[in-house]
Amino acid sequence: MGKPTGFMEISRQDRRYTLVADRTQHYREFVIPLTEEEVAKQGARCMDCGIPYCHQGCPINNIIPDWNDLVYQGNFQEAIEVLHSTNNFPEFTGRICPAPCEAACTLNLTDEPVTIKSIECTIIDKAWEMGWVKPQIPARRTGKKVAVVGSGPAGLAAAQQLARAGHSVVVFEKNDRIGGLLRYGIPDFKFEKHHIDRRIAQMQAEGVVFRPNWHIGKDIPAKQLVDEFDAVVLAGGSEHPRDLTVPGREFKGVHFAMEFLPQQNKRNAGDALPEDSSLSAKGKHVVVIGGGDTGSDCIGTSIRHGAVSITQLEILPKPPEKENKATTWPNWPNKLRTSSSHEEGCERMWSVDTVSLEGENGQVTQINCVKVEWKNEGGRWVMNKVEGSEFSLKADMVLLAMGFVHPVHGGMLQELGVDLDERRNVKANTLDYRTSLDKVFTAGDMRRGQSLVVWAIREGRQCARAVDEYLMGASELPR
Repeated sequence: MGKPTGFMEISRQDRRYTLVADRTQHYREFVIPLTEEEVAKQGARCMDCGIPYCHQGCPINNIIPDWNDLVYQGNFQEAIEVLHSTNNFPEFTGRICPAPCEAACTLNLTDEPVTIKSIECTIIDKAWEMGWVKPQIPARRTGKKVAVVGSGPAGLAAAQQLARAGHSVVVFEKNDRIGGLLRYGIPDFKFEKHHIDRRIAQMQAEGVVFRPNWHIGKDIPAKQLVDEFDAVVLAGGSEHPRDLTVPGREFKGVHFAMEFLPQQNKRNAGDALPEDSSLSAKGKHVVVIGGGDTGSDCIGTSIRHGAVSITQLEILPKPPEKENKATTWPNWPNKLRTSSSHEEGCERMWSVDTVSLEGENGQVTQINCVKVEWKNEGGRWVMNKVEGSEFSLKADMVLLAMGFVHPVHGGMLQELGVDLDERRNVKANTLDYRTSLDKVFTAGDMRRGQSLVVWAIREGRQCARAVDEYLMGASELPR
């Protein structure tokens, strides 16, 4: 695909960021996009590699070589048609997906993979600019009604696909705005929310009805949905956070990341928060526990608040600077990743376990830690504390970003009584996405556990096809 000799003649060029001193003064996106000419050159680098391992790396099986070639030829309109054939929301993944497709690219063997994510983002941004993204209104209506609980990427993908199949779809969301963790879990400086609003408008034109501020299992009985709709899709996400069970956890100033991050997004949206519950890192020594994307988001937000210092703790060892391609490619490698928020300023520490928290007058003031080492004992990795390695850090705010363990069980799931798997997620397979209850389906993080936006979109699309088959006996929706 692309230019046969392009990968030998053209170097990898990716999007850049604005200067740290500038971007930390606001909450807007700060990526500097490539020009269309530059993107066309990057599309030319896509090799005729025989086996497109990028397909394997991409959970939604984007037809990457095809739209790389179309971009190289300057045919953006056909490129968006190919891109939309597998991905409902490429402006989401083009901004916040970690790009496992690039890790799987054949050119990654020389550390210069095709800039797939940037090309994808340019295609959809061009499509919106040119007015090519239009509602796809079905030619006929089936008369079937489907309820989708949760408006994150899985719920949105399922709802859009089902509406395009002609079903009447209602999306229920417990929060005041549509979008789930896209809306309130991802900072605006990584993903501005007008991207969601445009899709909501498109989906409404396609017939989807959105009902925010409807907490199923609390405001309305879950069984009422089962009685009133022909099918129900549970796409509520994995929202039960992993907690820190150490002495001092009860001190003020210790918060889950998802108590901290949504507040800033609400402020950005113009909401006024009560002073007694408003969280700010301004003037504070902040410790973030957890080395993943959520921890990184806490760092970037704390920097913009005006934190005095930020330290990120990770219990696992520091990953290698560079992976061994011979043993990892084309799979997603374990290696050191530095986010834009890390670059803005924080101290990162690995192999650290939290022992306790201390405070004064009910407010946290210090975190006590110990270094640990990991050893492989009989095929299992075992953590041991390093003698004499105890240390303490000043901490006015401690943010827990250690991941999510499973969906919230109280309320909707408890009322419905659906079966759970061994990880306490809602039990269903990836063939029919059916739960243990008739006409009740599940997709996304609620089924698979905490994962990526791109996996949620995939599951939402596949679940939609399963629901369509259940309702109609057959389906023309793609998996």
